[in-house]
Amino acid sequence: MPTAGCPRPGAGNRAASRPLLQTVRSNRARTGLVLSLLLSAGGCDNLRRAADGLLDDRTPRQRYVDALTAAGLHGTALANDWTAAADRALRDAPLVTSPHEELGYLAPGEPVAIALRVRVRQGQEITLEMDLPGDSTTTVFLDAWAIDSTRALDHLSSADSGARLIRVTPRRDGEVIVRAQPELLRGGRFRATLRLAPTLAFPLRSGSERDIGSRFGAPRDAGARSHQGIDIFARRGTPVIAASAGVVNRVNETDLGGKVVWLRDTFGNSLYYAHLDSQAVSSGMRVNVGDTIGFVGNTGNARTTPPHLHFGVYRRGDGPVNPYWFVYRPRGNLPRLVADTTRLGRWIRPASVRALLLTAPNVRADTVQRLERHTAMRVLSAAGEFYRVRLPDGLTGFVSSRLTESADRAIATIPAGEVILARPAVTHSPGDVVAVVEAGETVGVLGRFGEFSLVRSSRGVAGWVIQQ
Repeated sequence: MPTAGCPRPGAGNRAASRPLLQTVRSNRARTGLVLSLLLSAGGCDNLRRAADGLLDDRTPRQRYVDALTAAGLHGTALANDWTAAADRALRDAPLVTSPHEELGYLAPGEPVAIALRVRVRQGQEITLEMDLPGDSTTTVFLDAWAIDSTRALDHLSSADSGARLIRVTPRRDGEVIVRAQPELLRGGRFRATLRLAPTLAFPLRSGSERDIGSRFGAPRDAGARSHQGIDIFARRGTPVIAASAGVVNRVNETDLGGKVVWLRDTFGNSLYYAHLDSQAVSSGMRVNVGDTIGFVGNTGNARTTPPHLHFGVYRRGDGPVNPYWFVYRPRGNLPRLVADTTRLGRWIRPASVRALLLTAPNVRADTVQRLERHTAMRVLSAAGEFYRVRLPDGLTGFVSSRLTESADRAIATIPAGEVILARPAVTHSPGDVVAVVEAGETVGVLGRFGEFSLVRSSRGVAGWVIQQ
């Protein structure tokens, strides 16, 4: 039910609503002016400078929140909505595969954040690039979290203030969420691109993972031990290269590995090269990615096998780890964008009773809910043939663009005297009242949500009306 002092939609409330509307519009104008002065017209620059001046180890986003508090904006409806949008994005982050790309629109007046969830293996690097074409001033906060075994979030890293790209290298297999959120009252069109890549170069001058003949963990000596690396087969004398920049910390010969080289890389890993025919470096040398450190052979206990490189990765505290994902290059191209991008930021509705709200942009993704025929949805972004949409209650998901239509054409009209609200809420305040439908005015219904209709008048007023 409406709150006290807020007129219930109906013809009898029309006259009483007019002075109320004038007050609401006046208050909104003053509030918008204050926020514009603080945030849009240089306020955000001041906040960024204040945040950058805080000498602590907090993330850029945390420092920005501190600056909002110092500016007296913490706790305002806009700041609360901004925080809630960030939390909701983490909770609803869809599971995607690499490579993934979305084109979207972030409405400056509607706080929102975009998050993606991806499965990653130890040794892989995740990158998320957030491009706002034509906008070099908006700060976008980029953060990443690992999801632990209890489904709790463990913050991994944040991009530097002002950066549009974040790189994440988790230490364990699992899922990672990356999130992008622009500062208050900023936004616009964006392109978000996520990719997985190996953290190391392939350790042979010519070769690929197809040349790997023995994997990590394979039994050795009748099960007495396990293989602590991968074997990459190649012609004798094939150059073996530094898979990372680093320092050579050991060059010697052993009964097991034959002629070996140990390289300490910039990630803190120890890279082990064994069975070399000859070595081309010495202890203490600094090398760059691609420098030759030796040549493929079959020395040591590999004398009876074809020439190959035994390549291992050792981590302090973990011992030997699977090198495969450190050098595996994921294949695949970005999905072709099919969805109509002219609908970004606009309202759409299902064009078919078969339309489903899905958890990810994939026909095999789990179903969030079946969509009613005229459900109003705001398009946040497009990926492949899917739209990422937000329902009026904040629920987000993906829907096939082929099963939707624009909400520009009216499906019904609203009679005079009805009150148009800013949001679909039965219990609302005077500040939620946008307008009252005047006699002779044409107000079309563009979509529905529960007991509400999304409407737009011939004079451009848009909002929600409680269905009678």
